[in-house]
Amino acid sequence: MSTLLEVSGVSVSFDGFKAINNLSFQIADAELRAIIGPNGAGKTTFMDIVTGKTRPNEGRVIWGDKSVSLLKMSESQIARAGVGRKFQRPTVFEDQTVRENLAMALRNDRSPWAVLFYKKTTDGAARIEALADEINLTAQLTRKAGELSHGQKQWLEIGMLLAQDPKLLLVDEPAAGMTPAERDHTTDILKEAAKTRAVVVVEHDMDFVEKLNCKVTVLHEGSVLAEGSLAHVTANKDVIDVYLGR
Repeated sequence: MSTLLEVSGVSVSFDGFKAINNLSFQIADAELRAIIGPNGAGKTTFMDIVTGKTRPNEGRVIWGDKSVSLLKMSESQIARAGVGRKFQRPTVFEDQTVRENLAMALRNDRSPWAVLFYKKTTDGAARIEALADEINLTAQLTRKAGELSHGQKQWLEIGMLLAQDPKLLLVDEPAAGMTPAERDHTTDILKEAAKTRAVVVVEHDMDFVEKLNCKVTVLHEGSVLAEGSLAHVTANKDVIDVYLGR
């Protein structure tokens, strides 16, 4: 697998506080990765840097097979280049049906040409059906998004991001507030998505991370403390001291 995202020597300070401190790690082009760490470890700031919301004071963020710098791009350019981000709270169009939400996301193709020449195609309809199946909402396609459960709204938002076919999907605490059954299905959705793209999950919940069964990066004070399987990192004395021993 080739490297999709390389973060190298990145630091960012807010009012003298180093939120990210010489952070370096890589994400492959089709992998599932969990990022864990205590509050203030830099998890959200890392996502803000990759999506262009926050500019680091130093370091490099290199993207894709052409090795372009994300730091030279605007937030919208980064999104068009294939970085999708899902925040903790789902943001779906509550008054529109599930189908309409997915259709709007499909229509939101990155290129101006696609927007100009968009037609309601059978391809589009088939893609919506396939997405609905992937996010377990086939039976809900005609329901308004506002009527869905919290977990189903989360799935719909993941589906809306997948409709835009990102190369990297950043997902912030997807398991929060879900029922056990919803959490299990969320694991399946993320694992399936990671077969064809990179999926990075920022999560507090260790049980959920364990179910993801993927490589884990532990952040502490803005840099990588440990990396490997969950069993490997949770056996690391430094990790136990800063994270699990609290």
